Amino acid sequence: MPTANRPQYILLPVSPLFIAFSLTCAFMLNLLPWGRWVGAPDFAALVLVFWGIHQPRKVGIGVAFSMGLLMDVHDATLLGEHALSYTLLSYLAIMIHRRVLWFPVITQAMHVFPLLLFAQAIQSIVRLMASGRWAGWLQFIDSAVAVALWPLITWLLLAPQRRAIDRDHTRPI
Repeated sequence: MPTANRPQYILLPVSPLFIAFSLTCAFMLNLLPWGRWVGAPDFAALVLVFWGIHQPRKVGIGVAFSMGLLMDVHDATLLGEHALSYTLLSYLAIMIHRRVLWFPVITQAMHVFPLLLFAQAIQSIVRLMASGRWAGWLQFIDSAVAVALWPLITWLLLAPQRRAIDRDHTRPI
């Protein structure tokens, strides 16, 4: 929905190397020790949702499953816990990608919030069934923190694709 005060960017095609770099960085952020703190977002899930919405043909369910297995190995959790939640998260992001892109970034964040909550709920249910341990309701703050980071993540990951608004006056685009 274009408005007079919000510039509309023509985005360049995204590089597969940049997608791989962003997923690697998100995984590395999850490896840092703050991952056990309450309120620490799951950066891999956030970046997977972002690319699932913006590039559903390049980052799909297979990439999400692979990232989930990597997170399972890192966290030493039940093999498939993160893989299941990331796969469902990616599937749901791909399902809503056409609708979400029409909204401003803040409204996009409100669409992403239930997806992240759902992924966390799946992980909690699998962990509860496998080990009998419940981490408590406080763990769902992670999704709220991730949604608060959505505008920043959107700005960072779309930055290499943006053209200057008035780059060349001789070209119509």
